[in-house]
Amino acid sequence: MSPLLNSVITWFLKQRVSQIEYFKENPHQAQHDLLFSLIEKARNTEWGKKYDFKTIKDIKTFQQRLPVQDYEEVKPYIERLRKGEHNLLWPTEIKWFAKSSGTTSDKSKFIPVSPEALEDCHMKGGKDMLSIYCNNRPDTEVFTGKGLVMGGSHKVSEFSSNSYFGDISAILVQNFPFWAELMRTPNISIALMDDWEKKLDKIANATITENVTNLSGVPSWNLMLLKKIIEITGRKNVLEIWPNLELFIHGGVSFAPYREQFKKLIPSDQMWYLETYNASEGFFGIQDQPHSDEMLLMLDYGIFYEFIPSGELESDNPRVLTLDQVETDTNYALLITTNAGLWRYMIGDTIQFTSTNPYRIQISGRTKNFINAFGEEVIIDNAEKALDAACKATGAVISEYTASPVFLEDNNSASHEYLIEFEKEPEDLDRFILVFDKELQDINSDYEAKRTADILLKKPKVKSVPQGTFFKWLKSKGKIGGQHKVPRLFNNRKYVDEILEFLG
Repeated sequence: MSPLLNSVITWFLKQRVSQIEYFKENPHQAQHDLLFSLIEKARNTEWGKKYDFKTIKDIKTFQQRLPVQDYEEVKPYIERLRKGEHNLLWPTEIKWFAKSSGTTSDKSKFIPVSPEALEDCHMKGGKDMLSIYCNNRPDTEVFTGKGLVMGGSHKVSEFSSNSYFGDISAILVQNFPFWAELMRTPNISIALMDDWEKKLDKIANATITENVTNLSGVPSWNLMLLKKIIEITGRKNVLEIWPNLELFIHGGVSFAPYREQFKKLIPSDQMWYLETYNASEGFFGIQDQPHSDEMLLMLDYGIFYEFIPSGELESDNPRVLTLDQVETDTNYALLITTNAGLWRYMIGDTIQFTSTNPYRIQISGRTKNFINAFGEEVIIDNAEKALDAACKATGAVISEYTASPVFLEDNNSASHEYLIEFEKEPEDLDRFILVFDKELQDINSDYEAKRTADILLKKPKVKSVPQGTFFKWLKSKGKIGGQHKVPRLFNNRKYVDEILEFLG
């Protein structure tokens, strides 16, 4: 594409920045107005009549009247929607459902995607990623070439003649305007292939000769693709293939374990990495500051946010906070009310606020993705910061990992066991464990208390597994694809024992 077209698109996208500044400056009003627009629009739905939306005049009444729910509780309504019923949770026709697994769980969830959610949330988020990037990098030439998009692993399929399901990425690709297709690669037939091994080969061969300026997708799958392309071409690094590559938009999992590998494959200090927080349920956050590790909470995407302190999740009466009540450095479970008819829905993620002016966040883990077998409350954010310190101290690079408790049984001492697939092994594994353990104690006082004098918890066990282990294990379970992620922490030994058994 021409430099002139690049300039025009960049100018157009930057017009959105003033609207983003508005909700940054008026976050509470923006959220209040948004909630009541959702309530007003859904007042005559089955859900709206059940909870008498017409008489809800303030947020307190909304919270008292509507229950907090998870997928199992909303599932009966979703099943009716899938069969073609309308006006249940949301007034407009819902014919798209995002298939989500979230982890390696066998259970699939089908998240409703309304026309409003598609256009005013997911699509808007996609455009805002580029708006923010262009604003932060005025000299960008990202639109002089194409974006390589790693699409989902499920094509759009029919539930009935009027309803369809697939990965949210597949649904978005299916609904892209025609001009967006001119700016991306590979073509849809390749992007939405189900067989990921064949798909990586196809994408690599289809894009080698393209002028790729930006990548987007889950870090692990993009990393495999880049290695495949280098293998096919025999080049030393990615810039020898795509010299104009300048941006990687990533999300889905923490980027920390992958950062050094990307820097090695893309050896340029001009390469930008932009993190996003998007899921089947909605688009929530975008990294709005260069070289930051926090994301701006997007407040005008048709999503009203609430927050439960994660320490109160097991309580009979946990506090449920609105945006004006949150604090920094506190772990919260995220509740959303959306323009697709999810009302006070717990998505299973936990976040922490790094700033309340404006509201910026980091993903800290999952409500069911932690280790708290002995009161230590280790979340993914803790583990990854400690692993990062251990890698820096020993020259190690991690590809994948998972962890679980070692329980006090069969003469075992209590501890945590980490299975780690190293891209580069640590110079000294004992020192790696020592640094990791000390750092984890420094950032988690509950873990530190349980580790005191080795009385309850012994130092972590770390087992290095062969490269390719996690990919092969996922493949053996039929879980290959961008929606399927290796569970980082788990509060029982399900995954660690499975992988150890798989290794024989």
